[in-house]
Amino acid sequence: MVLTRSRDDRCVRDSVHPIPRFASDFFFGFLLCRFVALLRLLPCIVPPSSVHSSYAVAGDLVCLLQASAILETVHAAVGLVHTAPLLAFLQWGGRTHFVLAVVRQIPEVQSSPSVFITIMAWSISEVIRYSHYALTTLKVCPAWLTYLRYTAFIPLYPIGVGPGEMWTMYQALPFVKERDLYSGFFGMFSISYHSFLVVGQASACECLMKLKHTTLLSPDGNILH
Repeated sequence: MVLTRSRDDRCVRDSVHPIPRFASDFFFGFLLCRFVALLRLLPCIVPPSSVHSSYAVAGDLVCLLQASAILETVHAAVGLVHTAPLLAFLQWGGRTHFVLAVVRQIPEVQSSPSVFITIMAWSISEVIRYSHYALTTLKVCPAWLTYLRYTAFIPLYPIGVGPGEMWTMYQALPFVKERDLYSGFFGMFSISYHSFLVVGQASACECLMKLKHTTLLSPDGNILH
């Protein structure tokens, strides 16, 4: 049975059970790194720069930050943040696979606007989330930031997944098939990486369609209406 929580319930929870103070250094450090990534992306939307250069200017940093985000699973497991550990791990795995196994390995898709959409949506959501975490450790988190923390996810998640990750994956499929990427690993399971991505795309499409008729799960395991 899944119990839903209102936004007010979540605000009370955060104020009564704040994130331990000793975690503030990490949260502020990670917030700074995410903010730097966002600052690198913003000029891409202003001429003469272009969204096609987003990965070139921020890709290495985004890949590094995403790989190091495995610590979020540890934080969830030890209770530093109010997140379901399994959900944190699945999100980390999905995003890390996207940037390291697909985008980083296929230069032809790195200049796609869909890559810009993805990492921009990630960067905005992470700056909001880590601002909330960091200020909560100091017990000075304003109510508007808590509200933003649990509402900005609603538009940012489908934007990042749909025209972002899924469209990038679709563009990558011909190159994956042509180069038979990761054939050694997936050959052990009698399946190609191309087929793996196609199945994953189909499953993601079904999930996005269901989001129109069901509740939304936030990144930290809460139910959003």
